[in-house]
Formats: sequence, structure tokens, C-alpha cells
Amino acid sequence: MRILLDTHVFIWAVTDDPRLTPAARGLIEAADSVYVSAASIWEIAIKSVLGKIDADAEEMAQAITESGFVELSVSTAHAAQVGKLPLLNNHKDPFDRLLVAQSMTEPLVLLSADAKVLAYGGLARAV
Repeated sequence: MRILLDTHVFIWAVTDDPRLTPAARGLIEAADSVYVSAASIWEIAIKSVLGKIDADAEEMAQAITESGFVELSVSTAHAAQVGKLPLLNNHKDPFDRLLVAQSMTEPLVLLSADAKVLAYGGLARAV
């Protein structure tokens, strides 16, 4: 299985946060490959400046490789797919929508604990 980590799941995985369930950790460890989107680093950078998240974007970018994860760049196909997504529950978060689009385009199983992300169904899985 090929997995894409939602931003919060990525942070939990690399910081050994107890919010990452044993089942989720098992999925990550058993995966053929685990991807982290460049969009997640962008989200961390913006939200850390706004005081909404306590993480350093540069450290998190380094953690991708150090953890054995694979960086997923944002392509024009990913960006175009965002426009095809419905606005479920008035969900407008651009980072979440891009991760969902990347998951659909590649395809990758998207691990998330966010109910709004999970509402898209498809390859999204709850952790």
C-alpha cells in the first residue's frame, strides 16, 4: 500500500505524538511507501507563523527524509484536480483539498483524523 500522510498525521508520526494510534502507526510501518506532500510543509510554515501550530517547517522538511518518507511535489495535475472536488460541508481549506486531490491523482491512501477530509471518501482513511 502507498500512503499519503495528512499534515497532522505526519507531525504526529515524526514527533511520536500519542494521538497517532497504534493502528495508524502499523499502517505506516507496513506501507510500501509513505509520502508527505510539499503542501504539508507549506501548511506548517504558514500556520507556525500565525501561531496555530508549534512546528518548524525546515525541521519538518528534514524529517521527511530522516523518517524514510518520500517527498511528494505538487504537480499541475494535482492542482487541476482540486477544481474537480465538491465543497463538502463547505470545506474550503486549500491544504486539505490539495492533499485529497493528490491522493486521488496518484493514487495514494490518505491517512487523516480530520472528518472533513474523510468526508471525501475514496482513498481517505481514518486514523
